[in-house]
Amino acid sequence: MRMQVYGDIERTEDARDLCAEVALRLQQLHGFSPGLARHQGLIAAFIRASELVQGIADAEFAQAGNDEISVQQDSGAVLLLALAEAIKLSLDSGFTEGLPLLDDCLPLLTALSGAGKIQTRQAEGYAFYALYPESYIAAARKSRLGPDTMVIGIRSIGTGLAALVATALDAAAAVTLRPFGHPFDRRVAIGSKLAARLLESNGDYAIVDEGPGLSGSSFNSVAGWLVEHGVSESRIHFFPSHVGDLGGEARPDHRRRWSTSKRHFVPFEKLLLETGDNRPCLQDWIASLTGPLDGPLQDLSGGQWRALRDPQTEWPPADPALEKRKFLAVSNGKPWLAKFAGIGSSGEAKLVLAHRLAAAGFAPEPLGLCHGFLITPWIEQANTSGAEVPASRVLDYLTFRAGLPTHSPRSDLSAIFEMAIQNLGERWGDTVALATREALGDPQRFHPVPCCTDNRMHAWEWINTKEGWLKMDGLDHHAAHDLVGCQDIAWDVAGAVVELNLSEAAGDQLVTDLSIRIGREISAEFVAANVLCYLGLQIGLWTMAIARAGEDERPRIVGLLARYERHPALVKRVGRD
Repeated sequence: MRMQVYGDIERTEDARDLCAEVALRLQQLHGFSPGLARHQGLIAAFIRASELVQGIADAEFAQAGNDEISVQQDSGAVLLLALAEAIKLSLDSGFTEGLPLLDDCLPLLTALSGAGKIQTRQAEGYAFYALYPESYIAAARKSRLGPDTMVIGIRSIGTGLAALVATALDAAAAVTLRPFGHPFDRRVAIGSKLAARLLESNGDYAIVDEGPGLSGSSFNSVAGWLVEHGVSESRIHFFPSHVGDLGGEARPDHRRRWSTSKRHFVPFEKLLLETGDNRPCLQDWIASLTGPLDGPLQDLSGGQWRALRDPQTEWPPADPALEKRKFLAVSNGKPWLAKFAGIGSSGEAKLVLAHRLAAAGFAPEPLGLCHGFLITPWIEQANTSGAEVPASRVLDYLTFRAGLPTHSPRSDLSAIFEMAIQNLGERWGDTVALATREALGDPQRFHPVPCCTDNRMHAWEWINTKEGWLKMDGLDHHAAHDLVGCQDIAWDVAGAVVELNLSEAAGDQLVTDLSIRIGREISAEFVAANVLCYLGLQIGLWTMAIARAGEDERPRIVGLLARYERHPALVKRVGRD
């Protein structure tokens, strides 16, 4: 058993609607002036088209039980290759060229529109980890592979990434595969016609995906199939999203293959932070909104932002592996925060939410979105030693969040309950797991009303400024790479109770007042269940974080975990003492 934290964001979409959205995005590009905004619009269209093609391929896989050649998948591959070519031209021209040919793309979208309901998966790298599609074009060029290379993308995100590699190599349209089975022991199932197409190649093979993760079994499932069917290891090249080794769950034979393999990767720093060759970089993008910068960007990623806080304020814990990329930019003496919010539609949605939070007075007004980075004023914290967030401000904020509709996926309450049972059982054993199950009871007795929850109510996210208290970091966590997603506002009530150390009386009063404000009862029983689940999630998150923490960070995480583990809800309800 392991801590359960992560979850895939999967949506049920109609292929016809998704094709119409991609077509509209492409048509709108012709109204853009050349520049970064048009380029980021092209990338957004490409990502949604990639999700369309991925969903169609997965639907056919589910029906046939294997990956096989189909007219729709071939049409999708040609569409993505055309869009990838436009991205390459836009990138090479400094964003002045690269409009896709609508006469080529629209018939392909029409051909794909009859696929019916499909399951699309959010590409995690684009949404959370600052994985830029352009880096795969750069990596492919650096590889010096030829146009006879057989390019294979691993679904989900590999669907689009493989098209980028193929266009950079002037290769044929990529094929995609869906590894399946246990996460640490993936395998592939390939139909006879597709197998023949894959094996007829006399060139090299490029296997494309993000990762690898804990096991690297997705990359290796494809490589292993090729080797089993007579392809030499020397002809296999990997295109990952980092240069690291396989994780701790990798099989010995997979680890050996990875250690000697040919891997091609261009890091974020080289792609977006290095200047030269008249190539636009992140600093230029930011300056296009803020005005000329006074100096280089200051990297605040991985918890480095804490160094800018009041030196008398104790640093909060951080898990650098999961923190968004962020930088401090100064223009004409004014500091700005550039934080990664997501490439494509995920970043677009967060810009809209940022404007709504600012209009309601809970966050600074954003300046704009620079191809994945949201630019907002850097907020200086007033001298707040020992200050507590006013209960009225917390109530106002929760009322606002309860009224925000959600279009993001969410986990069913039963999955949230099972997460808490598993994590608390992993921490203290079967007796506590059983007690947690009994304390939570049947999730079907509750009827959540999902909203755009904050999911990050930690005390250090509240900043007391000269204009009053602001709630920072309120854009990301309802759509994070975990299994929570958007929940009933009771989830944020539970977060406030735990993170702001509210007494039982203060928590009860918050629930009463919020129920009145939103016009529906939030039962104390439901909040109590959410508190247990919230603690289960946080204990899972920070237990995983401590395993990868450095010596300086570990004491802060240990202290936070101890506070969670001593919470009265655990002592009273599940017998944790």
